[in-house]
Amino acid sequence: MNTIAGTIDRPLTNDPTKQAPMKPSTSEPAGSAIPDFTTTGAIDSRQNRTREMQLIPEALARAHMHDRLHEAEQERRAIRLATARRMQRRAERASLRARRALAMAVMQ
Repeated sequence: MNTIAGTIDRPLTNDPTKQAPMKPSTSEPAGSAIPDFTTTGAIDSRQNRTREMQLIPEALARAHMHDRLHEAEQERRAIRLATARRMQRRAERASLRARRALAMAVMQ
């Protein structure tokens, strides 16, 4: 059986409940450290923060997709407008040709 204790960098186990408790330092006077404030509110906010952190990529992807859809819609609108203008010019030219043809027929 291996009796070598783990170090801070390489603990024997990563489970904090199975690790040896920290011994108070002899170089520091007792009670000099700030007491540990572990409240349920802090734990809840920490869990909430990590949940929000995990959802950040999803929110970014959703925003990116929204932007891409908006760009695609603008591009479709621009293409429809260009097509409509081209058709309008074509119709105007056809109308001019019809007028000329009518004027030539009346002249004869």
